[in-house]
Amino acid sequence: MLETGIRGRASCPVTQNNTAAAMGSGALPVLATPAVAALVEEAAWKSVQPFLAQGQGTVGTLLRLNHTAATPLGGAVTAETELTAIDRRRLVFRFTVRDAAGPVADGEHERFVVDTGKFLAKAAARGKAE
Repeated sequence: MLETGIRGRASCPVTQNNTAAAMGSGALPVLATPAVAALVEEAAWKSVQPFLAQGQGTVGTLLRLNHTAATPLGGAVTAETELTAIDRRRLVFRFTVRDAAGPVADGEHERFVVDTGKFLAKAAARGKAE
């Protein structure tokens, strides 16, 4: 059962593949903001998945991210999330991201609980509309 207070955690090293230069979000060889966003989403969805019914999943719908410090190649970051609010299918998480030197990012992330089959069917229908 979903309850506020559920915590998640995800970590990754900073490699050439997740730098701003590689991801197209800048030209510098530091951890890209999109990589920080993906790490936050990973920590959040994995934290609540065990509490969902079979056939359910979550999708990210909103991310407010303050990326305040650069993490260089060879460093590592860890995102920690906490489920702070549940409004029917809407889940709200607060998060922090840190590296060895301290805080890197913080913010809020929202996800919605979906029926995986229905969600994928709607996505497929959108693809056919093109």
